[in-house]
Amino acid sequence: MIPHEATLTAEWRRCSIHRKRMDEVRAVKWVTRARVKVDRVACPWLIRKFVDQDAEFLFVPREEVLAAAEREGAIPFDTPGAELNHVGDLCTFDAILEKYGLTDPALHRLAAIVRGADTRNKDLTPWSRGLDAIAEGFQSMGLPDDEVLKLEWPVYDALYNFCRNEIEREKAR
Repeated sequence: MIPHEATLTAEWRRCSIHRKRMDEVRAVKWVTRARVKVDRVACPWLIRKFVDQDAEFLFVPREEVLAAAEREGAIPFDTPGAELNHVGDLCTFDAILEKYGLTDPALHRLAAIVRGADTRNKDLTPWSRGLDAIAEGFQSMGLPDDEVLKLEWPVYDALYNFCRNEIEREKAR
């Protein structure tokens, strides 16, 4: 078990995220800050794979996210003032898991890796620092955000499969 997994539910009880069923979300625009790294790559991966396969992502300067969300009818995320944002020690990936009722244990295991990479708690998991380094490397390449998503999403596919395999190995013990 990843440290702090048991405290996640209590942490979310203290915030005011209204849960949505996944069938309530289809072909939605989502908007966040430009120059994606860790959470702003992981969240679109999570959204596209498990919430809205037709999601469209917009990337704008930090100070324009909420206005762009209003103008475009988009859901803002991973930015101050957005419902889907960091809460306490938890990151936006955690907020999306909670909001959309995603209960897959492998996703929650992956959330801990993302949380460690995206916050000051880099040693939360043995893999968090590596994910942070990968994200830093992609960000430093100066590619457009949509290109970074395309290139980096296979890393999240691999981490998700790793988490699923780890859980299966733990069950077999």
